[in-house]
Amino acid sequence: MATVTVLGTGLMGAPMARNLLRSGLDVRVWNRTEDKARPLEAEGARVAGSPAEAVEGADVLITMLSDGDAVHAALSAAAPGLRPGQVWAQMSTVGVAAAGRLAALAAEHGLTFVDAPVQGTRQPAEQGKLVILAAGPQEARQALEPVFAALGQRTLWLAEDGASGAGTRLKMATVSYGISLTAVVAEALALAGGLGLDPDLVRQVVTGGPMDSPYFQAKSRAILEGDFEPSFTVRNAEKDTRLITQAGESAGVRLDVVAAAGERLRRAESQGHGDEDMAATYHASFSGS
Repeated sequence: MATVTVLGTGLMGAPMARNLLRSGLDVRVWNRTEDKARPLEAEGARVAGSPAEAVEGADVLITMLSDGDAVHAALSAAAPGLRPGQVWAQMSTVGVAAAGRLAALAAEHGLTFVDAPVQGTRQPAEQGKLVILAAGPQEARQALEPVFAALGQRTLWLAEDGASGAGTRLKMATVSYGISLTAVVAEALALAGGLGLDPDLVRQVVTGGPMDSPYFQAKSRAILEGDFEPSFTVRNAEKDTRLITQAGESAGVRLDVVAAAGERLRRAESQGHGDEDMAATYHASFSGS
């Protein structure tokens, strides 16, 4: 039975660890705030007090942390417990520049690096229905097969070299779509309300037509019901808009829509909505909201 270490048990990491446990894998977990990892102990995970303790003897390492700096710090702290040949699936959203830095860190410790960010938020993570965007060598894929099967509905293998950052590059494009679409839905509902109409009329017009989608339904429902229980927070979405625009700049691609979405998210965060779902960008349409 493979031993899998999950570093980071937040909004995404905790449900991912649960799905690994349900699939019968031996799971170790670590989180900077240990209280967030402790509930997993009752479900069969071994909670480690440090990254080094968590990775010692593991076959596969998963990082699901807030950003590239947090991932780099955790793996650097894990160094005493690392051994050459361990497979490291880096599944956080870290941006193109950080992905290269982390691949170099993996090479420094003799780890087999797989760049494997995920498309999906908390609910798909809970359901084991993430889409995994992976780049890594053939020899890592056998070790990761049961791991990725427990976490996602499918895996797209994009390149043989994890250091290529192909998974992260695709993640920049797909998360750009999700964030920008959320801002579009929020603005449309806000405009209807501002013009003296019931914002639900927008939902009624779109439902069942060519513009409809499960995503539109989920985000419009959250806004209309005022239910901003986080699936993907305003704060994390804003961080991602910065990574996306940086990626665009490095590629010579103008990204006007996601840049505007980032401004909205920063405004919503300044209004106190940082820990709410990114649908709370709705509030950025109103001063003092």
